[in-house]
Amino acid sequence: MAPAAARTIADFMKDTGSKAQDFDLIVTGDLGYTGSELLYQLLEKDYKIKLEGYHRDCGMMIYNLKEQDVNSGGSGCGCSASVLCSHIMKNMEKGKLKKVLFVATGALMSPTSSKQGNTIPGIAHAVLLEV
Repeated sequence: MAPAAARTIADFMKDTGSKAQDFDLIVTGDLGYTGSELLYQLLEKDYKIKLEGYHRDCGMMIYNLKEQDVNSGGSGCGCSASVLCSHIMKNMEKGKLKKVLFVATGALMSPTSSKQGNTIPGIAHAVLLEV
C-alpha cells in the first residue's frame, strides 16, 4: 500500500503544484509504522518529497504499538473512517486544521489471488479537505 500512497501523493502534489508544508496534515489509512517508514523512503528517493513531520497514519493514531499487540494495525478503511469522522473533522470544525490531504489507503484482497501466489494490490485515493 505504501507504493500506491507514494504515487498518489506525488501525483497530487505535482498536479496541484503543492508541497508537504502547504498542508496542516497529510493522512494515510493504515500503513502502520513499517508502511509509513517505507512511504517516506519512497517519496524521498523517487520523488524528492520529504513527508516526515507532515504525515500521520490513521492506524498509528488509533493503536498504541507499545501497549497493544497489533503489529501493523487494522483495516485501512476502518481506521480512515474512524479518524476522519472524529479527530480530523472535529479539528477542522474548531479551526485547528484548515487544509488536510486525506489519502485513503487499502488493499484489494482476493482469496483466489492470494492462494494462487499473486501479490495483493494496494490502492490510494487523495481527497483534499479545506475550510
